[in-house]
Amino acid sequence: MEYTLPEAPWAAARHVKPKRLPQAIGHRGYSAAFPENTMAAFRGAIEVGATALEANLHLSRDGVVVISHVSYPSSDCSWDDLSTLRTLREPSQPMPRFVDFLGYLNEPVAEHVWLLLDIKTDDDTGELLTAIAAAIASVPTSKRPWTERIMLGPWDADWFAKCLRLVPGFPVALIAFSPDYASAMLPVPNLNFNLYNYSFATSRGSRFIVSAKENHRLVFSWSDNSDELMSLSIRNHADGVITDDPLRFKELCTQWDVKEVRERASQSTLKGTILWIIINALVILGEVVAYCIRGSPRSRVAKSIGI
Repeated sequence: MEYTLPEAPWAAARHVKPKRLPQAIGHRGYSAAFPENTMAAFRGAIEVGATALEANLHLSRDGVVVISHVSYPSSDCSWDDLSTLRTLREPSQPMPRFVDFLGYLNEPVAEHVWLLLDIKTDDDTGELLTAIAAAIASVPTSKRPWTERIMLGPWDADWFAKCLRLVPGFPVALIAFSPDYASAMLPVPNLNFNLYNYSFATSRGSRFIVSAKENHRLVFSWSDNSDELMSLSIRNHADGVITDDPLRFKELCTQWDVKEVRERASQSTLKGTILWIIINALVILGEVVAYCIRGSPRSRVAKSIGI
């Protein structure tokens, strides 16, 4: 089966002479300083220099697309109810609607920013994706079309196929924990990849990144919240670093020419090493379980999208 995806040169790493550095992508906004997935966090990320924002989408009970990391309470409440909620973390913030977020991105202060959507799998696929398409269509763009400012983020081949059918014309970045599953999706032309940093900081992860770059795909890394992980993404020629702290990443990029800064940022910590071991053990366990229950990554991808 043939799939046609647009390229997204606007999401590629940028040349800051004489360096080529990843873009700073605010993970749920500037969530190191503000409540995540709120307008304060998104505004804060742009103010410190993020050129892209990552956001999580869910549906309210009455079909309104909201920005939230978890389905509860959004899926159990109407928008009227959700609009009264405030974050426990200060500064207290309301839950934003997706259309309000898009309206903000049309303002002059945010017109240069693009959006990476993490489309959560807790909701009904058809309902969520149809509502996302309707929300995008309801907000006219002031300059560039949304197809040049929004990248869809499905979690597997099934959701990828539904994105193409229900929200057509947008570039896509597969969100992946597993290097093997990402490799199985690599034959899809122009498909980009949003990779979990710990599981791709391995030999097979490095091989996949090399293959992806050889095939001219964009590679993003999440969530890079330490200097060590940020520096690894720079060394791996990632196109974007998805981070809770875009300010710290911008500072590191500014200082990257200094040898001492590069060496210090690249040093491993005991905590980081332990996390790497635990997370990769869990990823491998998950891959084994998935293989036993559903078959190999290639067979699952072939069943879903016919490649």
